[in-house]
Amino acid sequence: MCTGKCAHCVGLSLITLSLVCIVANALLLVPNGETSWTNTSHLSLQVWLMGGFIGGGLMVLCPGIAAVRAGGKGCCGAGCCGNRCRMLRSVFSSAFGVLGAIYCLSVSGTGLRNGPRCLMKGKWGYHFEDTTGAYLVNRTLWDRCEAPPRVVPWNVTLFSLLVAASCLEIVLCGIQLVNATIGVFCGDCRKKQDSTH
Repeated sequence: MCTGKCAHCVGLSLITLSLVCIVANALLLVPNGETSWTNTSHLSLQVWLMGGFIGGGLMVLCPGIAAVRAGGKGCCGAGCCGNRCRMLRSVFSSAFGVLGAIYCLSVSGTGLRNGPRCLMKGKWGYHFEDTTGAYLVNRTLWDRCEAPPRVVPWNVTLFSLLVAASCLEIVLCGIQLVNATIGVFCGDCRKKQDSTH
């Protein structure tokens, strides 16, 4: 596969994953879809760190757009130099995206391990923190949270989605990093084919 076509495919995948992360983080701000719980004392720290919005979202959206642009013909020109400039920009953007995805992964993983902040026996706190993630497989513990309602499955689902998406983002940004580096040094094999049409 040509570096340009690969960049285009990877870029579209990164854009989709970044939008998934942004939506998942936005949903974490409204436990169980209810806006009455959007108080700083009712949401966990990992929700407020915005790992999905900042890290897996915006920091990966930029490399996704750069990869799509590197895979096409842009304002830099269709020639050898223009394509290599876009590929070089994509190299730096992909490295930036890896950092964002790692941030999202670490925040989301910690959110999964610690569990949500909830009301249990009249006290607000991280009541699953001492279980070091064992609460994930013991669903009988989930109903012990009195408020926000159904916060445990809500957080587990969305943080798991963020963990999976950020892992894919790391892999795709790594692929684009290698692909764009090859594109900088070798160019894009599509130039010869496209010029005949």
